[in-house]
Amino acid sequence: MYDVLIVGGGAAGFYAALHVAEHLPKNKVAILERGNEVLSKVKVSGGGRCNVTHAEFDPKELSKNYPRGEKELLGPFHTYASGDTITFFEERGIALKIEEDGRMFPVTDSSQTIIDCFLSEANRLGVAIHYKSPVVGITAEKEHWLVKTRDASFKSKKIIMATGSNPKVWELLGNLGHTIVTPVPSLFTFNIQDKRIADIPGLSTAAEVQVLESSTGKGNLYGKKNREAVLTSEGPLLITHWGMSGPAILKLSAWGARILKNYNYNFKIQVNWVPEYHKEGLLGLFMEVKKVERKTVLRTKVVDIPKRLWVNLVRASGIADSDTWPDVSKVQLQNLAEQLTNGIYQVTGKSTFKEEFVTAGGIDLKEINFKTYESKVIPNLYFAGEIMNIDAITGGFNFQNAWTSGYMAAQGIIAELANNE
Repeated sequence: MYDVLIVGGGAAGFYAALHVAEHLPKNKVAILERGNEVLSKVKVSGGGRCNVTHAEFDPKELSKNYPRGEKELLGPFHTYASGDTITFFEERGIALKIEEDGRMFPVTDSSQTIIDCFLSEANRLGVAIHYKSPVVGITAEKEHWLVKTRDASFKSKKIIMATGSNPKVWELLGNLGHTIVTPVPSLFTFNIQDKRIADIPGLSTAAEVQVLESSTGKGNLYGKKNREAVLTSEGPLLITHWGMSGPAILKLSAWGARILKNYNYNFKIQVNWVPEYHKEGLLGLFMEVKKVERKTVLRTKVVDIPKRLWVNLVRASGIADSDTWPDVSKVQLQNLAEQLTNGIYQVTGKSTFKEEFVTAGGIDLKEINFKTYESKVIPNLYFAGEIMNIDAITGGFNFQNAWTSGYMAAQGIIAELANNE
């Protein structure tokens, strides 16, 4: 028998457990973990460095990084956000550092620092951890919950569900009366086979990317008035062995999670490799260079992109390696400006972004009280983390959702149990 039972030994589950145990030392708190180790996602996050949060301290701006959950998170972020997360870790002897792009990591550059903190805190506060305990049944009884695992039964006054994207748990909660928004992948990379990028994996550069309307899928990405693509992103783009990745692509995959699923991950993107230029402006620059430059176009990179990408795009424009600036025609330079600012690439599938696998979908947000994270459908049932239909772009935002929801669910329970004592 426990006072509070947390189902799921991930980031959100631990954060909730630690806050409950800290404020209610007389209450019995336990975590049920289905696997034989906890915090596995924390371990691999940020390439093993753990991207703890993001240095965005304005709640409104912070909430804009959540394709699903932006409106609902605004209130909670006014209560508990990035600054509070930093304080939590600093109070436990863990300093965080801010990188150029705003991502925050422990100064040790090791996710084990965060895992060790949580485990030692759980030990200090007397939080029980039950490993290899996958939940197979949840029943609301008169005075408590009955939670059945494969090998045992647990009773608890309150439960926090923090199981992430777990279809079996969603099914159990659906049977209790909750609505489950159908899950689809978010944060994935694009598979592209194209000779313009085939031989340059590992190359990264700033780019603007737009998803164009799919001829095979359902849905329309264009505004009705001017038919502009509404799914667009700008940032570092990484060329990989299988296509394209990096923040510019991952942002598109998050914001377009449902649309791109409708497209069956088969669509075209338009890439501007020089976001500071449009086609006409770039052509004007080329015409000026043509007047004064005598070298080959291939050897004269006049825009700020990696040399190998320039070479590939020059060749794709129909310009020979030996063609000099005086030799090339205006049509060829138009082609080059087109390749640089409006290059079209065919996407033929997706690959999981291994560091931060995220799903869009889960508990319908209309069924959650975001002041306490308690279910509006069933009393004494709380949620934390990705089990809800909330997900973010990459950069530490998914972890911040875990910390905020874990904290808020804990506070909701603390207020309830404290009043009953």
